[in-house]
Amino acid sequence: MIQISENAAKKINNLKSEEGQPDQAFLRVEVKKGGCSGLSYKMNFDQVPKEGDQVFEAHGQKLVVDGESFLYLIGMTLDYSGGLNGKGFVFDNPNATKACGCGSSFNV
Repeated sequence: MIQISENAAKKINNLKSEEGQPDQAFLRVEVKKGGCSGLSYKMNFDQVPKEGDQVFEAHGQKLVVDGESFLYLIGMTLDYSGGLNGKGFVFDNPNATKACGCGSSFNV
């Protein structure tokens, strides 16, 4: 299971509007090799689910993860922080045993 916080859902919706994405577009989250900790998150908008995708929905927004990436993201919560310490999506991933300072890469 992957959770989407209300703040993240609002930001996803805003980004879809800013980028002119259609209503059926969803956020695809992938895990790729790379980054200072070994694995990194990749996000983009997509409109067509692929075979083996896991689909999660909350607060009116969909998040889609491929089967391989899902193994690294089980139990994760996607949040969005707009505070004084910076703005951006926050991956609260219980599987990550090590993360870099910027939060964009991790290791398990």
